[in-house]
Amino acid sequence: MGLWERAYLPEILRGLFITGGVFLRNMFKWMTGRKGALTSYYPEETRFDYAAGNRGKHILTQRPDGSPQCIACNMCATVCPAKVIEIEAAFDPQDMAHPKYPARFEIDYSRCVFCGLCVEACPEDAIRMVKEVPNLPATDRWNMWLGKEELLTWQPHGDVAKPYPPAPKGDRA
Repeated sequence: MGLWERAYLPEILRGLFITGGVFLRNMFKWMTGRKGALTSYYPEETRFDYAAGNRGKHILTQRPDGSPQCIACNMCATVCPAKVIEIEAAFDPQDMAHPKYPARFEIDYSRCVFCGLCVEACPEDAIRMVKEVPNLPATDRWNMWLGKEELLTWQPHGDVAKPYPPAPKGDRA
């Protein structure tokens, strides 16, 4: 180790010069009305520059009658690497095409990694991700569990790629 490497003072001064330069540059931008720092004042202000690959929040698509498009096949829960999706299937003997439906569908956002594998795995186009993420941060982990009703009613989508087969005539009211 040479004398220059043992003398740590020049490196400390170099670090202070770099940090001070960034601080003064951001301060000048702030004083002239331009935004210099990357700080956003959440939740009053949302970032406009989310990455193009931002997947956002999950939603469940709906059938024309407003019920979930999901057939409770558990493909999304199986493929999820963080194991954050929990589905409790129920049985509807009146529905001949898909007799299973989710009685309970929950996502734990405190552990979700937003990879989008659940969307890719769904054979019914029942789960999607939209770019907006309103009220996602929370101070309590229990508030980060989203249930079926919120997933269905927040930005409801009924334009599924795989339409649900209509019931045979005279089978349903």
